[in-house]
Amino acid sequence: MFTVTTVNVNGLRAAAKKGFVLWLEATGADVVCLQEVRAEPAQLPEEVREPAGWHTVHAPSSAKGRAGVSVYSRQEPERVRVGFGSDEFDASGRYVEVDLPGVTVASLYLPSGEVGTERQAEKERFMKEFLAYLVELLARAAVEGREVLVCGDWNIAHREADLKNWKSNTKNSGFLPEERAWLSRVFDEAGYVDVVRSLHPDATGPYSWWSYRGKAFDNDAGWRIDYVVATPGIAARAESAVVERATDYTLRWSDHAPVTVAFRV
Repeated sequence: MFTVTTVNVNGLRAAAKKGFVLWLEATGADVVCLQEVRAEPAQLPEEVREPAGWHTVHAPSSAKGRAGVSVYSRQEPERVRVGFGSDEFDASGRYVEVDLPGVTVASLYLPSGEVGTERQAEKERFMKEFLAYLVELLARAAVEGREVLVCGDWNIAHREADLKNWKSNTKNSGFLPEERAWLSRVFDEAGYVDVVRSLHPDATGPYSWWSYRGKAFDNDAGWRIDYVVATPGIAARAESAVVERATDYTLRWSDHAPVTVAFRV
């Protein structure tokens, strides 16, 4: 099996103190993609920056304390690419990809937005550029005989089944009609597959993010915004997809939970 996990750590230094290190030591994943690292590599403890048994790639944001993505892989990457050729976003700590034998694995942290603000405009600019890159990436992978996995926090719930309180969020960033339509284009036009949904077509959720406010976690009032998006070839080999939801609120080391997918090789 080839197993990939993606998780928004909500600050890697803080997550490391709460349980991320123990989780990483116990995981059976071959690749782990992290988002919202919010630290320069030099600011990370050695056991987090370069843990034993892992090859690590960190792509911090030029804006201190914001964003940041990383990839941990058991096998040394053949190639690393930071960013996707965007003048605006390549230094923002939102995308990094590594080439492993036969597969490209990327960690994505798509901007979160806020309706009526510059943050939403930024999100829309990112989406426009990134969709064009996804099309290019799929075409290049086909020529090279490679598969692609784009793992991360996409900050969009695609369907009503992807968030608990969808009716009250139809005018909020993350569930806007135009955002959902864009994600449909990733699947229907660009040709990628939402692996978790393909394995759980009729399920509510499984959610991967719960607000720290109120009783969201206890009531499972969450959102499914963390995706493993794949080219059809490897998507067809997906055997299982699980959200590693903490058994208790006190055991959470992020407001997101790891999403883990295992593929036949």
